[in-house]
Parts: sequence; structure tokens; C-alpha cells
Amino acid sequence: MLNTERIDLMGQLDQKVAVITGSDSGIGRAIAIEFAREGATVVINYAHSQQKAEEVLQTIKKNNGKAIVIQADVSQYQQVVHLIQQTIQQFDRLDIMVNNAGMEIHSPFLEETEENFDRVLGVDLKGTFFGAQLAAREMVKRKTSGRIINVSSVHEDLPMPGNVPYCCAKGGMRMLTRTICLELAPHNITVNNIGPGAVHTPIDRDVEADPEKMKALLAEIPLHRMAQPEEVAKMALYLASDAAAYVTGTTFFIDGGLMRNTGGL
Repeated sequence: MLNTERIDLMGQLDQKVAVITGSDSGIGRAIAIEFAREGATVVINYAHSQQKAEEVLQTIKKNNGKAIVIQADVSQYQQVVHLIQQTIQQFDRLDIMVNNAGMEIHSPFLEETEENFDRVLGVDLKGTFFGAQLAAREMVKRKTSGRIINVSSVHEDLPMPGNVPYCCAKGGMRMLTRTICLELAPHNITVNNIGPGAVHTPIDRDVEADPEKMKALLAEIPLHRMAQPEEVAKMALYLASDAAAYVTGTTFFIDGGLMRNTGGL
């Protein structure tokens, strides 16, 4: 009976170390808290807001979870190197890499600037590429199975006029995942995307603040609501867990039916 009770109390991610980029707010914050609740030691990453990252850390600690905070702007290669190196120095392993950090800058295509393009692609695609690569190198070196989870978007398939660099980045993330899953499969490392639709996070704050925009958005979503970050975190937990050991190279859309209603593939 005692052994059974102990097994029941084990989390799905016990003994695992997980890095979640951009986990000071929004979806990343929810994933960090969910993973810690399930027993993972979590590396909370932020680019600019140390205060928000520390708040996530305290939330995890209050629930008896384990976590540390490491600053890194994932658009800067050497800072991603530092993020992974610090994780290995602290814990001597890395089991789960969640490339969540993202941004978007809305602008008509004909007015788009090189600066905005480079900034969005730097965070959303370059950061994901090298986050996955550097994490995978450590997983391969230690000959342990690993999980790479990229937080993409419905816009890896669904066009969004006025947001071209973001759509380019997410489309690139789709093919990144499909390609590297083949190279990493022999090492027992899975790679998957989560493609959220509209989520109640700071990135959609401008839409929520405009009643007309919000009404139009909800009219396109068959479930007639935005997702909560915690709902996306549950999918991330599944992909990080042993239950998803045979799942790789796939995007899991969490969009309330949005893509079916707007012609997405």
C-alpha cells in the first residue's frame, strides 16, 4: 500500500529539467508553473522583465516546486548559449526544451522595415532554431531521451495580413520542426509544435481592449472564446511526458476550431 501511494504522488515530470524561454508571462508562465507542479525543475527565462520572472519563481516555490531564473534574449545567439550552459552547470542535464519566447510587430507589408523583420525573426525563429540545436546537443551528449516543444501559432498555416514577419517566422518553425525531428529521432529526441490560436495573454491585449476587434475575433472562433494559457500548458505537459514518447514532427493546434472555420489547413 505504501509503494502504491508513493507512485500515485509522483509527478509526470519528476527528475526532469526543463527550460522554458519567455516564461515570465503568458503561455510560458503557465507552462513553467504546470511543469513544476508535475515535478520538473524549471528554468524560468526572461529577456527584459526580471520582476515578472521572480514572481513566477515565487509562485512555483509557494507550491513546493523547484525553479531558477536565467536572463537571456533568445534573438542573441551567445545569450542562448549562456542560457543552456547555465542550466547544465546548475543541474548537469536538460530533458525538456520549450521554445516559447515570441513577439510580433503589426505593419502593412509595403511599410515593413528591415529592423522590424530582423527583430521578429530573431526572437521567433532564430531563437527557436538555436534553442533547439543547443538543447539537443546536450541531450545527445548525455545519451538521454529528450523533448523539444516549440510554441508556434495557427499562423504557421493561416495567413494574417499586416503581420507578415510573424507569419514567416511561424511558417519557418513548422518546417524546422518537421525537418529536425527526422535528424533527432535516432537519438530518441522528439520535436513538436503547439499552435495556439487566440489566447488570453499580453500579446493579444490590444485585441481584447477593442470591443469591435474582440467581437469579430470571437465570431471566427467556433467555441466563441479565447483560450487560457493553462489550456496550452496542459498540451505542453502531454508532449513533455512519457505519454507522448511516440509523437514527433507534428503541430498540435489549440484554437477553438478557428482554423476549420477560416480555411486553414
